[in-house]
Amino acid sequence: MANSFIMPRLIRIDTDDAIGTISDAQLKFLTEQLEVEHGEDQDYFIDRETLELMSDNGADAELLALLEKAIGDDDEMKIAWE
Repeated sequence: MANSFIMPRLIRIDTDDAIGTISDAQLKFLTEQLEVEHGEDQDYFIDRETLELMSDNGADAELLALLEKAIGDDDEMKIAWE
């Protein structure tokens, strides 16, 4: 029987758009970089300054590209993972 991986999926909760799937390592980076309001928090506020800070802190290029595409022309967005 093959092992099945369920990759974390990012969604933009302010528009209900799917952003894409990410690796566990990308999720770990994301959760370490973003402010957690409580222990089980799975939603995050991201703005352009946050993206720049994540880039400066060595974010994976694929993760940054997904988030930049998701934010589009907006200045900010709220995302969640599941």
